[in-house]
Amino acid sequence: MSKPVLVYGVGVAGFATINFLLRQNIDVIAADDHLDESKQVELRKLGIEAVNAPTGNVLRDLVANSSYVAPAPGIPETHQVINEAVSQHKDLKTELDIAYERESQRVGGPRPMLAVTGTDGKTTTVMMAEAILQAAGRKTIACGNTEVPLVDALDMEVDSFVVEASSFRLAFIESFRAEASAWLNFDSDHLDWHTSLSAYEAAKARIWRNVRPTDTAIGVSGEVEVLKHLQVATCRRRVIGGSGDYRNVDGTLTGPQGAIMVSSELRRSLPHDVSNALVASALCIESGLATTTDAATALSAYTAPHHRIEFIGESDGVRWFDDSKATSPHAVVTALRGFESVVLIAGGRNKGLDLAQIAIEASRVKSVIAIGDSAELISKIFAGLKPVVVADSMQTAVEQAARLASANDVVLLSPGCTSFDWYGGYAERGDHFVGLVRQYISSVRSQGVIK
Repeated sequence: MSKPVLVYGVGVAGFATINFLLRQNIDVIAADDHLDESKQVELRKLGIEAVNAPTGNVLRDLVANSSYVAPAPGIPETHQVINEAVSQHKDLKTELDIAYERESQRVGGPRPMLAVTGTDGKTTTVMMAEAILQAAGRKTIACGNTEVPLVDALDMEVDSFVVEASSFRLAFIESFRAEASAWLNFDSDHLDWHTSLSAYEAAKARIWRNVRPTDTAIGVSGEVEVLKHLQVATCRRRVIGGSGDYRNVDGTLTGPQGAIMVSSELRRSLPHDVSNALVASALCIESGLATTTDAATALSAYTAPHHRIEFIGESDGVRWFDDSKATSPHAVVTALRGFESVVLIAGGRNKGLDLAQIAIEASRVKSVIAIGDSAELISKIFAGLKPVVVADSMQTAVEQAARLASANDVVLLSPGCTSFDWYGGYAERGDHFVGLVRQYISSVRSQGVIK
């Protein structure tokens, strides 16, 4: 009798993995550091043995008696179950490998996969690629590090997959591959999950670990670490931007097959929007799943997800943007590069990153409003560079921004930090900010106030 799989971490991806394995008639044992009663009830319904916060000999025996360990994305490299699996030379498989190995055995052959990784911009690029494939008449789905794990997507009526591949999912892969895969950028992030910055980089690089000569690896011009790994990828290679294979030529998005579309036809054409559009186009065109016409059709109608440099409204010549999804300094720098004069609202709960990187684009910042747990650090970073005020609530931040901004300025909430000091997540933070801004704009208009 074969040993069961140990699934460690019972969140969305963990439950999806458990259900997937059960559908394959594979026995499962589940464990979690915080196995609350509701999760235990759900596991009992599935007939699954559940272990809460195993340590010492209990954990050692769980790993020893498993065929392999399937850690959920939330289980960091530093976790004791990872160390135990490594010490016992036990395989570690994330849902990407589990799903890919199953898909490879599919009757009729595996369906094509595209994949995207990067410190920032993954979700937007994945959604753009999904839209392009849909414009090409394909039944496809964005999955992986989305609301739909890849193991769930396999059972859907689709003919292709666009996989958002976070470093958490890539860190342990041995078999997963995609016909076309892109690495957007690399900067410090998730150092609370990975053992080091080099381990984070190595995890990202695994996206090209199993490429075949007929596959395509895609990197972005100017991303030194990404291009270093791209140069040794053993498949067709494409570079985005600069003088690369896919680039913006005098306002026209262009690839090896010729013009794709005029950049002004994008609903938003900030520098990173153009780059992401080119990456998504390259993924779909190079894989043979879509044409330049499909890309132009989809991208001209594409609207970015909420909380990603999202325009809220304008009052007295001041434009307001919600970029609450920006939880790293790299993301803030990307946002700032789209504007010339910014009243920046930044801060929150830092995740061990170097927030001083934000000041790289200080020339684009008019003034700073520091918020949250990192307000003091943000203040120190911009001291002597730009005027800084501290706000003790989002309401105060909006009021201060309205006072500091003048015509042709942009007010940008781009925190560079997580939201867990004041909110339950970046979406909650962004929604609160958007509501306050809309109240302010409505008040100004109804009162006929002129600043």
